[in-house]
Amino acid sequence: MKAVHFGAGNIGRGFIGKLLADAGIKVTFADVDEKVINLLSTLNTYNVKVVGAECKTEAVSGVDAINSTSDDLVSLVSETDLITTAVGPNVLVIIASKLAQGLALRFDANNEKFLNIIACENMIRGTTFLKTEIYKHLDEKYHEKAERLVGFVDSAVDRIVPPSESDDPLEVTVESFSEWIVDEQQFKGEIPVIEGMTKTDNLMAFIERKLFTLNTGHIVTAYLGALAGHDTIKEAIDDPIVKDQVKKAMQESGEVLIKRYGFERDAHNAYIEKILGRFANPYLHDEIDRVGRQPIRKLSVNERFIKPLLGTIEYATDNQMLLKGIACSF
Repeated sequence: MKAVHFGAGNIGRGFIGKLLADAGIKVTFADVDEKVINLLSTLNTYNVKVVGAECKTEAVSGVDAINSTSDDLVSLVSETDLITTAVGPNVLVIIASKLAQGLALRFDANNEKFLNIIACENMIRGTTFLKTEIYKHLDEKYHEKAERLVGFVDSAVDRIVPPSESDDPLEVTVESFSEWIVDEQQFKGEIPVIEGMTKTDNLMAFIERKLFTLNTGHIVTAYLGALAGHDTIKEAIDDPIVKDQVKKAMQESGEVLIKRYGFERDAHNAYIEKILGRFANPYLHDEIDRVGRQPIRKLSVNERFIKPLLGTIEYATDNQMLLKGIACSF
């Protein structure tokens, strides 16, 4: 099986690309960073440092890379079995035209094999958004084939991948925890077996669980920590005053999840504690500036602050700490 993964950055190499390669899938990274592209296409391997209760370095091998602006990428898209992305929501708009060109070439060549596309981004229904952007560039004469042969699979992803401190330009540091959940109802053809990829028929519950817990907690930690004079997420969450307020914000957003999806309260409280433990990982030097960047986007209606806040209004539940986090972002 062959896959094209858009985005050879830390998340691409350390998370999705690694899971695909570990599953025996031939992965070609598509990116615009010439240094990374040249190294990957020459060495065909890189290291991932996994840190948690135990620390270990794992080699990812058998990979390749290509410039995502090249015409060769169009041919690659026309022949591959799986396409994944980890480029950030804004870049999905940019890569949509190349994907449309690849699909057109694929259909012109009468390639009747199923293709699945999975956008692995920190956004709700990112693949559905990408599909809309692709269709803007794809001639209507191809739409019927696309609907029949291409699965646009939404997903939820969760793994903290801070900048690497290694001298090796390809090495990535990741936490041991990871979660990649996909909507099994949206696949075309056989669903690939990939360890670390979990299938569900209720994706929205998991998307919002991650958004309202990991992302909400992360951003509140960043802004409260910044105002308290801390530089990293670990420093901030080790501050008992910050930690107490972050936990309360996550409990406020968690109350929305419990009422909306019926999550069991004790189990969700345990999930909150697990997230707090991940923030305190001593091996992750995760800077507040990285987590808190792009505040305007993170204050948008479907993001980590406003979406759970609207839920608290819908269910008439507490939201004082969420409001404080929003105030701190300003």
